[in-house]
Amino acid sequence: MVTDNIRNANSYYALGTGIKKALKFLEATDFSGMASGRYDIDGDAVYALVQSYDSKPAGEGKLEAHRKYIDVQFVFDGCESMGYANIETLSAECEYDVQKDFILYKGEYDMLTYSKGMFAIYFPFDAHMPCIAVDKPAPVKKIVVKVKCE
Repeated sequence: MVTDNIRNANSYYALGTGIKKALKFLEATDFSGMASGRYDIDGDAVYALVQSYDSKPAGEGKLEAHRKYIDVQFVFDGCESMGYANIETLSAECEYDVQKDFILYKGEYDMLTYSKGMFAIYFPFDAHMPCIAVDKPAPVKKIVVKVKCE
């Protein structure tokens, strides 16, 4: 897992072509008037999901991971916490869903707080619990860029 502010994004370009495309998209785009939905950057290889929602109480969160895609999660507006743990320290809560590229885990995790301008990169070995309220549920606008594993 990588976590930083978008102003330092160029430090992570070397992590791969897809991640570089994702970070450059996040740096160059003004999301203030952009509607929720999918935006292709490089077809199915790199695409963005613009999301607007209210963060939720920690008790409603689930640890998730993906195998086909890396998540680059960027908080454009608002603030949220995200849980994190390496999947080797967790137990699978369900079977991996190949169609949705999704598996749930249970176990102990750490929480990190993300404010406006911060991003996290979650690799397939990184379970993450997004969308969690810091104090109480509040509006968040987040962009999740899905980067196909090279």
